[in-house]
Amino acid sequence: MNHITIPKGYKPPLNTFDTQLAIEFIKHNFQVELTHALNLRRVSAPLFVRRESGLNDNLNGVERPVSFDIPAVGGDGEVVHSLAKWKRLALKRYDFHEGRGLYTDMNAIRRDEELDNIHSIYVDQWDWEKIIRREDRTLDYLKRTAQEIVHCVADVSDRLRREFPRLKVKLSRRMACVTTQELEDMYPGMTPKEREDAFLREHGTALIMQIGGKLKSGIPHDGRAPDYDDWELNGDILYWNDVLGRAFEISSMGIRVDAESLSRQLTLAGCDDRRELPFHRMLLNDELPLTIGGGIGQSRLCMLMMGTAHIGEVQSSIWDDETAQTCADNGILLL
Repeated sequence: MNHITIPKGYKPPLNTFDTQLAIEFIKHNFQVELTHALNLRRVSAPLFVRRESGLNDNLNGVERPVSFDIPAVGGDGEVVHSLAKWKRLALKRYDFHEGRGLYTDMNAIRRDEELDNIHSIYVDQWDWEKIIRREDRTLDYLKRTAQEIVHCVADVSDRLRREFPRLKVKLSRRMACVTTQELEDMYPGMTPKEREDAFLREHGTALIMQIGGKLKSGIPHDGRAPDYDDWELNGDILYWNDVLGRAFEISSMGIRVDAESLSRQLTLAGCDDRRELPFHRMLLNDELPLTIGGGIGQSRLCMLMMGTAHIGEVQSSIWDDETAQTCADNGILLL
């Protein structure tokens, strides 16, 4: 069910023209900062992949990809959900080496997304991936990389406020780190989202780690596909969003599965049938580099830095009639 809330007393922080300028400022400057911080190079990326390749992101396993037949190639294509798997294959094919990585603009359609203030059927993010050493497959390396991203966010946010003095959002560089099991232990009577809200309300910026596997309660904190992140070595970067009064995820990232963790997670998730897909065979045969990677939401980052209440203020998409009318009644222009 779709859901929208308008914060009491909310007014768009910028007029329509300046909103466009601010979006361009954020997107241009953040990708420059990210490139330098993580030693990345921009590459071109696909909008769709072959269905039988196994390269599409299966998300939580229930979302339906947008698919279509391609008579000229005698097969079906799927619009990507994300490029989580494609990037790792690209690093091998494009002859990247240890310590270097790639990033790309990723545009996707998630047809089954429920719409609210922060979710749209259109997804735009920076997808990035970097080759690492085996000894880098640690939580400490994950934390250091996440902290670099948080510094990039803070740098661009500080410059944005100087460029647009009407914007008042200030983001912390201090990042708390916590595992999902630690969260469950801290807040045993809460749902996972309530735990995130409680922790972020106190800490402002956080990396929530080890997402995908079952906790002591027998319930995972959140869903995670078994065939890209190592569930012991992944995390989400979240901020406290004052406008919406909630924890606000801007990035999902992680050290990727190796052959051992992929095999274990496929079995735990009941997805052993994927072992025969081309991408998965390469991973199980140790034919792909060890990597860390993630996605950083472009529209989410614009929302956070500008202090907007709805993702439709910073991206063009399609909305249900109730959302469109509620926004119009409150002076919110959906692009």
